[in-house]
Amino acid sequence: MNTGQMFLILLIAGVAGIGSVLDEGQMHRPLVVCPLIGLVLGNLKMGIILGGNLEMMALGWMNVGLAMAPDTALAAVISTIVVINTHSSIGDGIALAVPLAAAGQVLTIFVRTIVVFLIHRGDIFAKKGQYRVLESMHIFAMFLQALRVMIPTAGVMFLNTKVVEQLLSEIPKVISDGLQIGGGIIVVVGYAMVINIMDVPELKPFFYLGFLFAAFTKFNLVGIGGLGLIFAILYLQLEYREPKKKIKISNSDDLDDDDLDD
Repeated sequence: MNTGQMFLILLIAGVAGIGSVLDEGQMHRPLVVCPLIGLVLGNLKMGIILGGNLEMMALGWMNVGLAMAPDTALAAVISTIVVINTHSSIGDGIALAVPLAAAGQVLTIFVRTIVVFLIHRGDIFAKKGQYRVLESMHIFAMFLQALRVMIPTAGVMFLNTKVVEQLLSEIPKVISDGLQIGGGIIVVVGYAMVINIMDVPELKPFFYLGFLFAAFTKFNLVGIGGLGLIFAILYLQLEYREPKKKIKISNSDDLDDDDLDD
């Protein structure tokens, strides 16, 4: 891994760390982070495959109230680097992502605890009208979130590949297999949570139809996605088309010649 690749990976890691607290651009999602890391490391295919698998795990991970979700940014960045550099399997990447997400969760809670001090200081500066200082404190808080992912990523990149392979090989098979199974269960739970959130009765037939196509046809995901797009367009056209204008005639005597001409 050369210097340019390290710089780009650290940049992606920083943006992912910031995105994990902003949630607007969704730049922390594995579906975005993993392909970008794979592109930098010259293995885009592995990045896309791993990102798709990790995204299914992270579908139901979200911050609700004071409950912090596992960190997808740290898990996506480091697991992609390790899998591509050590030529490991997707299963190893999933097994590695689960504890990394838990570790990232602890780190983000630690950083947010530090930011509480900045918030109280920000109240003082806001009362004094020092808005420039207040803006710089917001930027500094985002920088701390970026460092939360960048520092562990730098540590992994500077490690020798053989050292990482040795550490992975020393993990007992029962633990790695258990983490892979746990990751599969998380996929199901996450998908179920998303379905509950998107519980729209009139759209459920399309959901079941997709399962039937996947089970009883040879359509791949691209074909099913294209079919879903076509159904979505048809649904919108039928749902939001303009109704035809109807003339209600209550009494023919009330109509004059001008109305009949119209």
